[in-house]
Amino acid sequence: MGNWRRSSYSGEGDGNNCVEIATSATHVAVRDSKAPARATLSFPRAAFTRFLATVEEPEGTSPPR
Repeated sequence: MGNWRRSSYSGEGDGNNCVEIATSATHVAVRDSKAPARATLSFPRAAFTRFLATVEEPEGTSPPR
């Protein structure tokens, strides 16, 4: 995996209540910034891209497939 980076929304408070992601050519890994040594979730890049498109869409609309 590549370098870990925090969400751009982590600026609130102390910045430790967020997720971090790391990317490779084929996968995206996600971990809790408060406990980076604990479990990491890994997703195929295409699935993570669809997930992001879904959460960025206004409510009641569907992202392209």
